[in-house]
Order: sequence, then C-alpha cells, then structure tokens
Amino acid sequence: MCLVFYSGKAQNENSFFTKSDTLNKARLRGVYITEAALASITLIGLNELWYADYERSKFHFINDNGDWMQMDKMGHALTSYHIGKLGMTALDWAGASKKSQLLYGGTLGFAFLTAVEVLDGHSSEWGASGGDIIANAAGASLLIGQELLWNEQRFLLKYSFHQTDYASQRPNTLGSDLAEEMLKDYNGQTYWLSANIWSFAKESKFPKWLNIAFGYGAEGMIYSQENLNEAPYRQFYASFDIDLTKIKTKSPFLKTLFNTLNFIKIPAPALEFTSTGKIKTHLIYF
Repeated sequence: MCLVFYSGKAQNENSFFTKSDTLNKARLRGVYITEAALASITLIGLNELWYADYERSKFHFINDNGDWMQMDKMGHALTSYHIGKLGMTALDWAGASKKSQLLYGGTLGFAFLTAVEVLDGHSSEWGASGGDIIANAAGASLLIGQELLWNEQRFLLKYSFHQTDYASQRPNTLGSDLAEEMLKDYNGQTYWLSANIWSFAKESKFPKWLNIAFGYGAEGMIYSQENLNEAPYRQFYASFDIDLTKIKTKSPFLKTLFNTLNFIKIPAPALEFTSTGKIKTHLIYF
C-alpha cells in the first residue's frame, strides 16, 4: 500500500496533512474505500499474474517452517506490522477513535496477508503456511500490544539490505535485478528490532531519536531447504539506529516522509555474531 497519511499537526489547521480532532466521515470513507480498492487490486493482480501460472487445488496447508532459515517469516512479521501501522495512521488522520484504530487499522496487515495465504492454499505449487499466519499475527500483536501498553511504539520492526553473490547463482528464485533481490534474496536481508532508548528513560538526556537495534539474518542460502545448501549460517547483529519520527521538524512534508521511511534501518556500525562462532565488526552495515 502506497498511500501515506501524516498524523501530526501542521501549521495550517485546514491542511490535508493535519489530522482531524473529531471523526471526519468523509475522510473515513475515503480511507476505507482506498484500502479496499488497493487490497482488491493487489490480490487480483497476484491471482492473475502469479498464481495463474500454476494449477488450482483444494485448499491445503504446507509446513515450510524450516525454509530459508525462517527469514521469510521475519518478512511476514515486518509486513504485517507496517501495513497495520499505516492503517492506524490513516484512521488517526480521519479522526477515528483509538479503539477503531486498533481494531480496524492495526489488524489490516494481518487481514491482508491472511487473504494472500488463502490464495497460496488454493495453489498446487504452494499451500497455506501455518508458520506464515503465526508470523503475521506476531507483527500485528507487536503493533497493537505496544499501543495498549504504552500508547506508543517503543519497539520498531525494521529492514535493511545489501547485495550478495548468491542471487546470480539462482536469479529466477533470488532475483535478477536490485528490485527483485531486495524482495527475494534472503541472504542480503536483515530484520531488526529497533528500541527507542529515550522512551524507556524520558527523564534522561538521551536524544529522543536514538535507538539501539538487534538484527537477524542468514547467508549461504541458494535453496529454501537448509540441507540442500552447502554451508548456511545464521547472523545476529547489534547496532545503533534512528527513529525518524522523533526528529524535530516543522515541515509536514518531512514528517510524512520520515514516517514513511521509518521501516528502513539506518546504516550504522554493527557487531555481528554468527552461528559458526565468528564475530565480525562492520564500520557501516546495510
């Protein structure tokens, strides 16, 4: 979903970017219509362009929990989290109640990805994944749980990527260009849990935007199943990060931009621990 709504205060109280203090029914209708249209177009497009190449089957489940060293599950959690976050922001912009934001916005990612699982379940090539559904629920739960507990997001799920040599060995699966590799090459992806330090110590002098981040990645994967790869291994990272939404600016455009890009982990020095026992330092890690 590509629509962005800024939920902060703009200088012009009548600005499109200014959230409504009370329920704005016109905006609310616009949000629901836009979400329904985008979800429908995406699902129809997936059905025609992706699943149409494979035979249909009765709905069935598969167990793919061991595939890609669980990197795909991390991607599901992150997607569910951020689509839900976007849904909440849109409803906040429309002046919806907090309850509605949580119920209809926070669950948006889980609902959309569940629909994708239904398509998977009717494809003979794939199949619905219980692990994917659990990951989708985990992403939505992290979002909603923090709002219920703190009324803010102290922990963010983030993503970073760097190109690897593995994609060229199997481009049809891992991607044949940068855009495809960012989605398909799990070897170059890292998923982060980024924690805002100031949120846990609001009387401290820590910068409000400073985060500490813990990442997970994996390498050596040309095939999805671990035993088919030569020497795959897991990676664990510790690094610093920035919560872009906590950077002070009076510009509604910049606030909207920062809110949109906040799913990206900022490149920074990092310490890497691998499952093979190695420790590496990175001056700048993407």
